[in-house]
Amino acid sequence: MEKYADAERYYEAQERVKKIRKFYEHLTVYFLCNPIVIIVNLITSPGYLYFWFSLLGWGVAIVLHGLKAFDCFPFFSKEWEKRKIDDILERENNRQKWE
Repeated sequence: MEKYADAERYYEAQERVKKIRKFYEHLTVYFLCNPIVIIVNLITSPGYLYFWFSLLGWGVAIVLHGLKAFDCFPFFSKEWEKRKIDDILERENNRQKWE
């Protein structure tokens, strides 16, 4: 039983590392692409600065991705998932008892 718990903890840690790596990849792409967007904007239409839409919109997505990757997201946490799963299973069990 202890080996199963250790394997499960290892798997969860591995999944968390994957999420963090994906966040850093996303952040890297953000920092590589947005200077290009800024340069293209300033060359093609310096009178209208549209690069702010990219910076802000993508920036919000980066922040949300980071919160999720580092388990700081205030919504839909692991505890919420467990409570919801237990609630669904309990409702299914109650429904089967009456059938």
